[in-house]
Amino acid sequence: QVQLVESGGGLVQPGGSLRLSCVASGFIFSIYDMTWYSQAPGKERELVATITTFGGRTNYAAPVKGRFTISRDNAKNTVYLQMNSLKPEDTAVYYCSVYVRNRRYWGQGTQVTVSS
Repeated sequence: QVQLVESGGGLVQPGGSLRLSCVASGFIFSIYDMTWYSQAPGKERELVATITTFGGRTNYAAPVKGRFTISRDNAKNTVYLQMNSLKPEDTAVYYCSVYVRNRRYWGQGTQVTVSS
């Protein structure tokens, strides 16, 4: 079955960087768009960034544009989110997600906390 496993979260000071990873299995990774979402405490889950199948196109939410970069390695079935110039408002649980066979799948999430 479809599995998504995120890693790379943690505590970082404002202005710092983190790289999140999401390893996928149970589907043909290379032919599906992949998406990162975030969910801050008390808020709804929001789209952060999307990457198309072979990385030809990326799309970012306005608050992270220019600071975050989504990428993928189809040979490793992995999607990444490079997060630079982090701000306290980036604090959230980050999830990777894929829409396969008419269903959206989610990983377990990885916590990112930006605080001094």
